[in-house]
Parts: sequence; structure tokens; C-alpha cells
Amino acid sequence: MNSTTPELLNEWIEVQSKLKRKLVTEDDFTWKLASKMRGGDEGESCEVLKYVGGVDLSFSKEEQSVACATLVVLDLKSLEIVYQDSLVVRLSVPYVPGFLAFREAPVLLELLDKMKACSHPFYPQLLMVDGNGILHPQGFGLACHLGVLANIPTIGIGKSLHHVDGLSKSMVRELFEMDGNSSQDIIPLVGDSGQTLGAALLSTRGSSKPIYVSIGHRISLAVAIDIVKLSCKYRVPETIRQADIKSRQHLHSCRSIH
Repeated sequence: MNSTTPELLNEWIEVQSKLKRKLVTEDDFTWKLASKMRGGDEGESCEVLKYVGGVDLSFSKEEQSVACATLVVLDLKSLEIVYQDSLVVRLSVPYVPGFLAFREAPVLLELLDKMKACSHPFYPQLLMVDGNGILHPQGFGLACHLGVLANIPTIGIGKSLHHVDGLSKSMVRELFEMDGNSSQDIIPLVGDSGQTLGAALLSTRGSSKPIYVSIGHRISLAVAIDIVKLSCKYRVPETIRQADIKSRQHLHSCRSIH
């Protein structure tokens, strides 16, 4: 595994800062959720959110540098897969906390670019990323990085909460357990800075382990939460769950490294 140098880290910080200036944290799309449409919206000119993508990487147990990146696209109404593609690669960039995007984003972008290049009719209108958005030490996680570079609305989905701006898993657990919150399934994640960085969401009935939703790019937190709720059969949105399943299956069946 290659190690990072101070020069490389400085370069990454500069790239991250430059991309962060392009970040859009409000709704910037032409589609609408079918559940939010009104009678006057039903004309031909109104685009409905139908195709939602999910991306994830699975790593070889034998070689941690070998990974399978997978992109799936689901029909939001049925939550059935309408497109999937995987790519097995050997990653040369090491994992550095806070800079996951520099390791994972290039191969995920390759999958998106391949789909876009052939003008595929199921190209996602929105992408869910197994990783954080602005809920990140630098306020610019993998979901932001990928969203800005691909110029696509993105939502970050975290399965665990790292210490960011004073937030912690124990704090979230206490907030869910407080009197009056027993029936609440969403807790806003407000950091010590006063900024709302995301939300902890109990995505299914009876769930005790939240997922952590944050803005990636070109979407508001409120709309992101609505879409995540529509996407969950289980704890994790089906887009992310299927990307994880398909990436592990493909990695297991693949015998050659491209």
C-alpha cells in the first residue's frame, strides 16, 4: 500500500477546497416527486423523479487494494433494478480519513461516465452514495465530491456517525430516547457550530439503528430525507443495499483484475 506524503495531502486539501466552492446545498433539479405533484403538474413538461442510482465499493478479503465498484439504477416506484454495472480495479490510492473520495470517486465516475456516454435512458436523475456528504470533517465528503464532479444531485448515506462538529452516536441515541421523542424517527444533526449537517433517520418501523443522511450536491436536506424514506425496504436505502449486494457478488465471481 502506498503511503501519502505531506505534499500529496496538501494537494488533496487544495482540490477539496476548490471543489467545495462549487457545492450547491439547495434544490437544483427539474424533476418533482410523484407524491408531491399537484393537479396542475401533470402536464407533459413536468418531469417526475423515476430513476435513482446507488453506488458502492466492495473490497477483496485477500487483497485490500482490489475492489469492485458498482452502479445500480432503480425505478423509484417499484424499487426494482433497471440497470447495473460493475468494475473490478486495483486501487493505488491509500485510504486516508477525510479523503475517501480520492480513493473511490475516480472508479465511480468511470461507471457514471460510461453510462452517460451511451445516452442510456435510465441514467440516474439522482444518486445515493454509500458515504457522507457535508456531514464530514471538511464539510465535503464522498457524496459531495462525486456530485460536483458528475454534476448530479447526490445524497450521502452513512451507516455510522463519526465525530464531526461535536456530534456523536451517543448523543444521537440520547436524543432518540428523550421523553417526547419516542415516536420520532428523525433527529436533525446540529453541530457545535450551529450548522445542520444532516439527519439521523430510523428508516424502518421498529428500527433501533439510524442511518445518517446528509446533503451531497444540488439537493436540500428536507427533500433528501423524503427520497430516502421512499427508498427504504430495510434499514439502508435499496439503492445502496443493492449496490453493495451486486458489488460483492461480482467480486466473488470475478477471477481477473482489469
